[in-house]
Amino acid sequence: MAVHEHPHRSPGYHLPSFRRNRTAPATESAVAARTDARAYAFASLRLLTGFVFLWAFLDKTFGLGYATPSGKGWIDGGSPTKGFLGGVAAGPLESTFHSWAGDNWADSLFMLGLFGIGVALIAGVALRFAAVAGTAMMALMWVAEWPPARHLSDGSPSMSTNPFADYHLVYALVLIALAAASAGDTLGLGKLWAKLPLVSRSRWLR
Repeated sequence: MAVHEHPHRSPGYHLPSFRRNRTAPATESAVAARTDARAYAFASLRLLTGFVFLWAFLDKTFGLGYATPSGKGWIDGGSPTKGFLGGVAAGPLESTFHSWAGDNWADSLFMLGLFGIGVALIAGVALRFAAVAGTAMMALMWVAEWPPARHLSDGSPSMSTNPFADYHLVYALVLIALAAASAGDTLGLGKLWAKLPLVSRSRWLR
């Protein structure tokens, strides 16, 4: 009867394996890189969106010759809402918007919204408040343009390209996403803003 001896490992010196040690830092660095890329992407989106709102305020205030002709700015006595609200030609609030067009309270509230949202986004502070205010503004502008209408009140084609989704809803969703992602913490003052006593006690101000 043959007896087979089990092989025994020789008690020699074995070099330690560095495979796991090399993989873990690489994985951690990859995750950190993806996190940084996401943070900078949101920060860039925040700055661009803030510029959209702030530029609209500046152009309508000073008549820079883009959407608002020179000499027709708010400081020149022009109305930022009269043309837009007065031109509403569809939707359930058509007559309401016509009655608001050019009113001082409507002009002031609209311009304050553009300025406040623009500054908040550029600085990266009060993004939740900006998201609420901006979503309300975009919702009103969506109703004013009323994309579901195929025809205007005079019977002419509305030229609407989509019965629901338009840029107002996209901007509203962007504002909400920026606030949810704390996009002001990168390339902004979000972290410093969050440390203020009032803000730390009221998280909705972040």
